[in-house]
Amino acid sequence: MTAPIADLADFAALDPFFRIIEQGLDGLVDPGHFFDLLAEDVTIDYVVTVPGYPRHVEGRAAVAELYRPYGTMIVLDRCFDLAVHHDVAKGVVVLEYASEGHVVGTGRGYSNRYISVLTLRDRKVVHWRDYLDPVAVFDALGWPPDATEALQ
Repeated sequence: MTAPIADLADFAALDPFFRIIEQGLDGLVDPGHFFDLLAEDVTIDYVVTVPGYPRHVEGRAAVAELYRPYGTMIVLDRCFDLAVHHDVAKGVVVLEYASEGHVVGTGRGYSNRYISVLTLRDRKVVHWRDYLDPVAVFDALGWPPDATEALQ
């Protein structure tokens, strides 16, 4: 039995992400909240990511702690354009999806596209490889500062 993740309200900024992953895995894993879909010893590799973000995370609790402060920086308003590719024989699911949201401190818009390659075993996600567009993150956060702004 997996231990519950405390204070799910802390993750409200990621609700659209959680819902699209739950939708993409519907019928392939045991039902539940996003965190319930992950094996206790899940490993996640962020293959294409941003500087300062971990490349490798081990364990469901560690994933939750990584995601817990997400809403202090970015709030997702919606996730959409879900495509699901499932290789039954290998237990691999590829999810393609997009998100839109906003940066908390500035209100600046954020949008990105993702590919998540998930390995399933015993109706749980045991491995996750994640790919996103880091430039979209930089643009939303205003990094690096626009050269014309720096000159003023």
